[in-house]
Amino acid sequence: MSCFCHYYKWQMPNDPELDLRGRLIRGLGALREMFPGSFVERSRKCGKPNCRCADGKQLHREFLLSVLWEGKPQTFHLSAELAEQVRAKVEMRKRFEESAGKIAHLNLRRFLRQKENK
Repeated sequence: MSCFCHYYKWQMPNDPELDLRGRLIRGLGALREMFPGSFVERSRKCGKPNCRCADGKQLHREFLLSVLWEGKPQTFHLSAELAEQVRAKVEMRKRFEESAGKIAHLNLRRFLRQKENK
């Protein structure tokens, strides 16, 4: 594969798969703040008999981060203020995994094509 320099920018011959792979790889940097695990939001009663939640209608919201930490499942309780931030960081990991899967499939497809052409 040949490259050439044009105005101090390296350019590759036009290959849509390489272009897509490059965009995916460059996009991974935006995901550097990702968290592992699952974000969980649930509603529950607190157990106090005189609380607003006792009738089962106005339940308390609870936010959790569930992860495998040092080989053991762990659940971290989150304040409402941190919930959206943690949810977004868990979603980042999902986007990372999707991008990594696409990159791996592109690489495999290119490898198999090269193998056929030899």
